[in-house]
Amino acid sequence: MKDILTATLVLSGAFLMLTAAIGIVRLPDVLCRSHAVAKALTLGIVLMFFGVWAHLGERETAFKILLAILFQLATIPVASQLLNLLAWQKGLPRWGALPIDDHRATANRSPLPASEPPAS
Repeated sequence: MKDILTATLVLSGAFLMLTAAIGIVRLPDVLCRSHAVAKALTLGIVLMFFGVWAHLGERETAFKILLAILFQLATIPVASQLLNLLAWQKGLPRWGALPIDDHRATANRSPLPASEPPAS
């Protein structure tokens, strides 16, 4: 039973990491690529660590593996967010030239007067 659980966790993690690698190659722009890395790679690494933990099954390694999982969960999404912020600040082209909805610009505008209907 332990071997089946280990194999399932490690293979699931490897599949998600492969999916993240394919996403880096196939997705069109920086924002999409970093999203694939942040989601699939993080979950893949966590599953592989759980597989190692299930295989070793020692109390001494549990703290180290949980600490490694914690660091992965803390650093990969933050790095992805910083990469996206840098790409947005540098004005890198986006796929399909979709407009950027800057929530800060709309928050500083004053609301429309009650007599004016909103523009459609």
